Amino acid sequence: MNRPAHDDTELAESPLKRTLTTPLLYFFILGDVLGAGVYVLVGQVAAESGGAVWVPLSVALGLALLTASSYAELATKYPRAGGASHYTTLAYGPFAGFFTGFCMLAAGVVSVAALARGFGGDYLSVFVSLPVALVAVLFLGLLALLNARGISESTRANVVATVIEVGGLVLVTGLGVWVVVRGDGDLGRLTRLGTAEYSPAAAVLSGSVLAFYSFVGFETSVNVAEETRDPARSYPRALFGALATAGVVYALVGAAASSAVRTSTLVQSSGPLLAVVETAGGVPTRLFSVIALIAVANGALLTGIMSSRLAYGMARDGLLPRFLTRVLPGRRTPWAAIATTALLSLLLAVTGDVAALASTLVLLLLVVFLLVNTAVLRLRGDTVPHDHYRTPRIVALLGAASCVLLATRIEGAVWGRGLIVLAVGVLLAWVAARRRRSEKDGGKRHQRAGA
Repeated sequence: MNRPAHDDTELAESPLKRTLTTPLLYFFILGDVLGAGVYVLVGQVAAESGGAVWVPLSVALGLALLTASSYAELATKYPRAGGASHYTTLAYGPFAGFFTGFCMLAAGVVSVAALARGFGGDYLSVFVSLPVALVAVLFLGLLALLNARGISESTRANVVATVIEVGGLVLVTGLGVWVVVRGDGDLGRLTRLGTAEYSPAAAVLSGSVLAFYSFVGFETSVNVAEETRDPARSYPRALFGALATAGVVYALVGAAASSAVRTSTLVQSSGPLLAVVETAGGVPTRLFSVIALIAVANGALLTGIMSSRLAYGMARDGLLPRFLTRVLPGRRTPWAAIATTALLSLLLAVTGDVAALASTLVLLLLVVFLLVNTAVLRLRGDTVPHDHYRTPRIVALLGAASCVLLATRIEGAVWGRGLIVLAVGVLLAWVAARRRRSEKDGGKRHQRAGA
């Protein structure tokens, strides 16, 4: 496919402020990957794979790195807000661009709503009992204000939250080692792969689907590439560094929990890491309520940043109302997109149960990842006048294949809900594509009339 070379003028004059450095971007990605899911991940994976939870975690990391490599090329080649939506628009046209953006936006809005409800749940009730709806209003309002204040301030808050999250996970690892050293653990569980329902091979694949969910989050970072000082240099380093760090942390936490606590206990617990703390003793269990609340708030903040930048980028590409491109004059943050996505999340959080939709997040993201992995190959003929990362062709092909493989392991009930969401996205994408085509045709007719 031959395309004309891109001009960097638009990027150089971006209305968004370039403030993100490599360390800030690294912590942004790490904080998003090490989100609230880690605190329930081990028990869910153990239910599918058995005691050797580190195996599916490692496989999931490898699969995530395949797609991350495609994102690294596209984010450094086209460092613009809009992310996957912008890439697929360039590769396949506005229909695919809108559809991709819709999937990402739906996943982000639902995720923030679910996290808002989670923040007002059991962890907060340890300290104070408030209506979930009230907590959601206050929680999302404060996050929107922090988001609008500036991405530099938001990502600095993320650095503090991420350090706390990682510190808590390191503590869990240390407590697991202590349980084993004092003779109350069982290292043999680390080699037990398979369950009564799954053979070892099937257990790894089923466990990897759940574990893969724990690594998603890296894709949100492409929406802030336009606000990164040197994306071609910073983005690949921050992306692969953060994923590698998250992989090591997950593997250590999984091994510590599995060796310190019986697999059946992990499976039955909604807070498996808390079970490690209780087994080890010596550390107040309330500590993990605080850490969990920080993790939930941090995950919601970062996902909110992604959703607002995605909405802003889609609007700039003509796929959403132009109103969403409005930027605060002084702060240069997309206030209209921030307010709109926050209100949508609030509506979901206070009016209904988002658990059913939340279970479709993996499916939505696998659709997006498949399109991104194929888009990177389709856009190989498009040249740009600046240096950028380039993923090997085989890696992009393997990334696309991994999405198909993981999709085959998703339950039928999830597919049933997911297909409804995807059908809505297809319908809206068709409407948006027709509107955009009509606008172009109208513009051409106006030019001919003027001539």
